[in-house]
Amino acid sequence: MTVRFLPIAAAAALAFAGAPASAATAPHFKIVRPMFVTIPHSARWHHPPVLNAPQLAQWNGSFTDHLGQTVNYTMVGTDPNTTNVKTTIKVFVIPLKMVFGPLNGNMTFDPMATKVGHKTVVQRLLMSPLFRSSIDYVQGGVDLGKTQYIDAYQRGNFWSAVQNHPNYHVKLGKPAVLPEYEIDVSPAAGTVMTNPFGTQPAGQMEVDLFDQQITNYLTANAATITPDSFPLFVSVNTYLTDAFAVCCIGGYHSATAGHPSGQTYAYATYETEAGSFSQDVSAFSHEIGEWMDDPFTDNSVNCTDNTLMENGDPLENNANYGDFPYTVKGFTYNLQSLVFIGYFGAPPSTSVNNWLSFQNDESSTCPGQP
Repeated sequence: MTVRFLPIAAAAALAFAGAPASAATAPHFKIVRPMFVTIPHSARWHHPPVLNAPQLAQWNGSFTDHLGQTVNYTMVGTDPNTTNVKTTIKVFVIPLKMVFGPLNGNMTFDPMATKVGHKTVVQRLLMSPLFRSSIDYVQGGVDLGKTQYIDAYQRGNFWSAVQNHPNYHVKLGKPAVLPEYEIDVSPAAGTVMTNPFGTQPAGQMEVDLFDQQITNYLTANAATITPDSFPLFVSVNTYLTDAFAVCCIGGYHSATAGHPSGQTYAYATYETEAGSFSQDVSAFSHEIGEWMDDPFTDNSVNCTDNTLMENGDPLENNANYGDFPYTVKGFTYNLQSLVFIGYFGAPPSTSVNNWLSFQNDESSTCPGQP
């Protein structure tokens, strides 16, 4: 995952950049690869927390890694080592209608209108294992329980404690779907292209300009979206790009300020083309999982592949983008595997079966950890 830092001068240059190529002549990126990014809460247009606002349910922990260094972290929920309770996080889903005009593709990508098997993209997301508790997760012969996908992952992450705390859960509440938010993408901000991982049209927009729209939205709706909630922004068939040079970003998460009082949030795209990067809810599983274990984007680790405790990044370049199929009511979703805390140098005995990842698809600790 690339960590985004954008100085004021660079932001101004992007805002007045020349228009990208039209959809008929797709943009030529220097790098095309599947990727996710993290935008630190120190980025210049993030805003100070609202005073006296309710805080996100969170707990603090630490471990000594293989280098003998202390790693401190903040995660969503309550401490699995000392509590045996269920935490439910209030969720807001904000559909994003991405509109490209006649000068940059003349197409609209609308998750409330685009249908997959007679259900809209937003409906598919809400029916997925990320929000439904209909699947019993048995990993390596150990039953983690019938629950949501990310909760099952987190139970496996701290199984040495949770196996004695059967009521421990961190779940996403039933989402409130807010009115659709329209983003009119100017030619200077993005265009329509052919999906680099498929054959169908896809929109693209520069990530820093996009995030400025998102944080402005959060500020304007601070009375409704408070730090104790999790706003999840949803697009369809749209990738973000890094300074128009690197494609393609399937999602990111961030916070408007650091812990404990910042407003956390995440964005992901739902690609409707099967087999494509960010297919169906894959990017959402990546970003929600990373939000769970690094909600304020400040859990520093001693790894050379990643300076933050981003648990989806090490697996995103695996076969099928690290995704594994799960079927709910006849529809197959692809959800990405996530590494456990042992990958970052914590004792592997913390997690189920001493595994380093939820699907046992990682066999080594991170580069930099002996």
